[in-house]
Amino acid sequence: MAFLQRSREQRYAKERFNLLLLDLEEYFFEQHLAWHVIKRDRGDERNVRGSLKICSKSIIFEPDEASKPIIKIALRDCVTIDVNEEKNPFNPFIQHGLFSVVFSQVCHIKEKNIVAPYKVLRDKNVYIFQLEQAEKVDDVVQTLLQLHRASRLDHLADQTAMITAILQSRLARTSFDKHRFHNINEVSQMECSAEMVTPLVSNPGHVCITDKGLYFQPLNGYPGLEVFCTENDLCSDIYLKFYRPQDRDELYFFIAQYLDNHVIEHTVESYMLQWQKGHITNNQYLLHLNNLADRSCNDLSQYPVFPWIIADYTSSDLDLLEPNTFRDLGKPIGALKKDRLERLLSRYEEMPEPKFMYGSHYSSPGYVLFYLVRVAPEYMLCIQNGKFDQADRMFSSIAETWRNCLEGATDFKELIPEFYGYDVGFLVNSLKLDLGKKQGGELVDDIQLPPWATDPDDYLRKNRDALESQYVSEHLHDWIDLIFGYKQKGSDAVAAHNVFHPVTYEGGVDLNSIEDPDHEIAMLTQILEFGQTPKQLFTKPHPQRITQKSRSISRSSSHSTSLIDYPVSPSEESFEDLTEESRTLAWSNIGKLEIVDQHQIHKEPITGIAVSNNGSSIFTTSQDSTLKMFSKELKSLQRSISFSNMALSSCLILPEDSTAICSSWDNNVYFYSIAFGRRHDTLMGHDDAVSKICWHEDRLYTASWDSTVKIWSCKPSTVSAAKRNDFHLFAELEHDASVNSMNLNCGASLLVSGTKEGSIYIWDIPSCKMLHQLRCHSGIVYETAFSPDSRHILSAGEDGFLKVIDVQTGTLISSILSGQPQRCFCWDGTTVLSGSESGELYVWDLLGGKVVEKIQGHSGAVTCLWMNEQCNSIITGGEDKRVIFWRLLF
Repeated sequence: MAFLQRSREQRYAKERFNLLLLDLEEYFFEQHLAWHVIKRDRGDERNVRGSLKICSKSIIFEPDEASKPIIKIALRDCVTIDVNEEKNPFNPFIQHGLFSVVFSQVCHIKEKNIVAPYKVLRDKNVYIFQLEQAEKVDDVVQTLLQLHRASRLDHLADQTAMITAILQSRLARTSFDKHRFHNINEVSQMECSAEMVTPLVSNPGHVCITDKGLYFQPLNGYPGLEVFCTENDLCSDIYLKFYRPQDRDELYFFIAQYLDNHVIEHTVESYMLQWQKGHITNNQYLLHLNNLADRSCNDLSQYPVFPWIIADYTSSDLDLLEPNTFRDLGKPIGALKKDRLERLLSRYEEMPEPKFMYGSHYSSPGYVLFYLVRVAPEYMLCIQNGKFDQADRMFSSIAETWRNCLEGATDFKELIPEFYGYDVGFLVNSLKLDLGKKQGGELVDDIQLPPWATDPDDYLRKNRDALESQYVSEHLHDWIDLIFGYKQKGSDAVAAHNVFHPVTYEGGVDLNSIEDPDHEIAMLTQILEFGQTPKQLFTKPHPQRITQKSRSISRSSSHSTSLIDYPVSPSEESFEDLTEESRTLAWSNIGKLEIVDQHQIHKEPITGIAVSNNGSSIFTTSQDSTLKMFSKELKSLQRSISFSNMALSSCLILPEDSTAICSSWDNNVYFYSIAFGRRHDTLMGHDDAVSKICWHEDRLYTASWDSTVKIWSCKPSTVSAAKRNDFHLFAELEHDASVNSMNLNCGASLLVSGTKEGSIYIWDIPSCKMLHQLRCHSGIVYETAFSPDSRHILSAGEDGFLKVIDVQTGTLISSILSGQPQRCFCWDGTTVLSGSESGELYVWDLLGGKVVEKIQGHSGAVTCLWMNEQCNSIITGGEDKRVIFWRLLF
């Protein structure tokens, strides 16, 4: 979808006027073709043709001749406004249409069409204007008199209230012009009043949504018609402010109906996972975070914030492999210089509540325009009453700006996205603006670049390279914690020296509780101008990015929960790379599954599948309380063993294919000798049903509805034919509810368990300590599993959600609603193959947050799923009592 902008009339196509010539919080109501009637000393007159703009706080006349200045008269500076009934001797066909304005001062703007500080003339004077449509003069003068009265009110709140009443009255008397629809067959769904917001400007008008698109028609007809229409147009955006929440909600409802069929809504969690996996760049991730935190280029008070990355502005060469090249991303700007921080802390300790460390912010309209003055000079003139800042305070040198951010008493600003883009315009004075001279006589012109940058393009390129560097990729999460995360507020912010004025935080001021209207407006103005902290996106530490340096995490995770690499021999690495390549190929084609064979060998739903190491025998457990052994080669049932009169819940095969172990709802674990064809022992280790069992080397892990996971250690010499007496209890992991699922990472250094009440537990096996506990689901956790690199956990719940958790921080980083519960799954860290409640196999793209394939399988829920090491052979069991064999087609 996109916007199309059209000029209302061709004669307005080359206007020099724009809404930035208005005061802040001022509205442009209407415009008229008119003449400025200039009476000369000798008695004759000269008419200057142009456009007269009626605004809420001023009268603006724009001459057609570009060499003549735009005239702006503030209504507060007017003495009288009167209709002039005298005839115009130079145009006898127009007998009236004149009115006069007596004022104390006037601004001349854009003389000779040059952007420069406004010229203020303070002599008392009289201007006469004549409207082309003479019959409208009485209405125009009445409007001006109303607005003039508002400008003379003592209290700002009264002025605002009166102007708002006039605005709402004008909006109520007008409506959207449906003749402007692109297609005569379009059907209007709803219409309401709103304001289109651009930096420093709000333009009131009417919004209309049809079955084809969204339209915005300004009340004043300027700058024409904004249209939000089709997918094939160039994309842009629109920022609307509604007067009534119900209008906003109704409009959103209609848009959402259209968007549901076109786009996928990405959450902060899905972007986090994409960034961690390296599927989006650091730059892209920061843009997404800013967007999700309600930062917009249409709002200078909430402009996207980007970090200073480079700290070296003196070297002739920039070394991106040297850590000292970079700024410490774990500290806010104000805490980077030790001596300044000490002074700030001393002041902070002596300050009464509410305390704050920094009297200015890292992002504000003034700071944004400090950087952008060369490409947006009129924005700076707008917020500074028609003047540029003093030359010595202007943005003129990268190194000088960085130095002031390190040492200045009140300068703590970060950067904006333009520093990591491709447009060098903000670094070059291409408009030849007169930005003044510094005290030393130096002209403020193009930005002085660091020695390591040959030109502005080179500077931006090296900034982009720095942002995507290894160092930044490994530390960017620390800066995210400060700006968007858990170090933004509370005790963590205090510990990180990251405390700003309370007015800068979302919810820091309750405007509804302020009874004095003047105080409310003053507070709102302070909030808008001072700078605003982004909406908090994370309340826990942000996970680190998975960088190339730490790709061997799947090997190291079996030794340390701190996820630190250790050396790998070249031969081992080559072998693993080869194996990984074949797995990657299989997972990239995982949707190409076909059924090879299927059998119904149980009388009740299947609960577990295990396959012998040589792949010849398939063992299954069922709620019919039997363990079955099926021959894949002979395609026939070989053995059927009953252990009790209660359901069996899972099974596994010990090394050397000598023993099968089954768990049962009767609280027991059963050992079956494959070689001798009989049960040879029973482990009675729980007080309730055993829901899942796992095995690694010489340890058996049992999960139970008695709210425990028990770890049993076995003598290595007896593993192949283990018996109850060979085991002793190594550890018992307590939970708050019945444990329904459990899994180990590849090295068995970590264990994840899921409960019937929806909680996920992550355990460190060597220390038997719980690392994290999260309430992830609103019902039973059906399945949990680590990613191959042990960095993430995926869980599937009764509530229909798939959830991804970062192991290191315990942060929920992705949450995808599947539409129906997924009972079991396998995954490679990015793609998921799951068995659904309806019997289909789903293939999920976690990074895109969507189903990419649905494969028909069972006639009831898929209850268990087995995949071989090469990821190309799959077996599923279901509530339909069938076992289905699948193979992957390439």
